[in-house]
Amino acid sequence: MTHIKGRIKGLPDVPMFTFMGVRVNSFTMETLTAFVDQAVDLHQKIIIANHNLHSLALIRKSPKMAEFYGAAHAVHIDGMALVMVGRLLGLPITRTNRITYVDWMPHLMAAAAEKKWRICYVGSKPGVGEASAAVLRRRFKGLDIVVHQGYFNVRSAVENGAVLDYIMASDPAILMVGMGMPRQEEWIWDNLFDLPNSLVLPCGAALDYAAGIIPTPPRWAGRIGMEWLYRLMAEPGRMWYRYLAEPWRLVRPFVREWRKRWFDRY
Repeated sequence: MTHIKGRIKGLPDVPMFTFMGVRVNSFTMETLTAFVDQAVDLHQKIIIANHNLHSLALIRKSPKMAEFYGAAHAVHIDGMALVMVGRLLGLPITRTNRITYVDWMPHLMAAAAEKKWRICYVGSKPGVGEASAAVLRRRFKGLDIVVHQGYFNVRSAVENGAVLDYIMASDPAILMVGMGMPRQEEWIWDNLFDLPNSLVLPCGAALDYAAGIIPTPPRWAGRIGMEWLYRLMAEPGRMWYRYLAEPWRLVRPFVREWRKRWFDRY
């Protein structure tokens, strides 16, 4: 896959931090929504990714994930743990820079309804995405959103081709891909040149959370960095490795960078 990273004329400059081998932009929900507004107007293929501890672990074992994040035109912080890591490394990252789709979706959907952006969402189980979209249409009057379920064989030329045809026919301003990490990022990367000139957002279960199909963790839990515990208790079989085992893989690179920053400072 050809590397596509590069400055696109017309995109606003957003301060960027680099740590533990990744780069993130210091968005707030307001500046991220404004960035989307300008990006949509450019009618180009633009990727806005997001980083959390899970993605930091994944890029260390998946070259495709590393390529995807290297190509993204902007990356917002998703997860209070990453804010804490940045602060421990001495970076001026605050809670306002943590943007999860649970919190940001109302801003994005309201802007899409107001500005008549068509959204194409690929993800969720059959029937679930449609139910979520119906809830959002009732909540945000005028919202133009179409849905294709995400449970298809990405390695099947026939099934994958049908999904790509659906997306192209939809002619979206924003393409949201909610198939879970890393499947969604790898699918975007594998099919990038067959996607329309749209803003591309890998978004996990954003639609299901926003519509109430999946219970939303208490927002106070997110603000104090305990949202992971709620999700672990809700889905222990699926989440135990991600929250209890995987973060230990990041301890050594964190300590290595902390020491380097400390000694460089003094």
